[in-house]
Amino acid sequence: MTRARRIILDVVRASEAHPSAAMVYRGVRRRLPRVSLATVYRNLRMLAAEGLLSERADVAALRFDGNTATHDHFTCVVCGRIYDVPARETGEATARLASRAGFEVLSRRIELYGRCARCRRAGGSMHPIHRRKPWQGVA
Repeated sequence: MTRARRIILDVVRASEAHPSAAMVYRGVRRRLPRVSLATVYRNLRMLAAEGLLSERADVAALRFDGNTATHDHFTCVVCGRIYDVPARETGEATARLASRAGFEVLSRRIELYGRCARCRRAGGSMHPIHRRKPWQGVA
């Protein structure tokens, strides 16, 4: 693995923010000032193709996740922060639903949207970019 690719992987794995390519680029530039944004994009895609990172589409940008273990996500529609939800917390419910329907689950992706504790305390309302989300109105 090249030095640049190793640093890119380290930056993503060190972040709990599920960073966009631009966020990764800023982090990598602290260690490799001459790295280009194109190099970061290319290496992020390669790392995802190798299964070392996962990609997830967000409203505003493609985001990267250094946690490749099975888990789900909670996205705050106010501040945009993405939180990991341990698979054990949603896995049992998924298994029960599948069993009732006679369905065999081969993979899953659960995305929960709402307001995080900090934004709830602050009384924050939904960011305008999230008002166009396809999940709105779905229980």
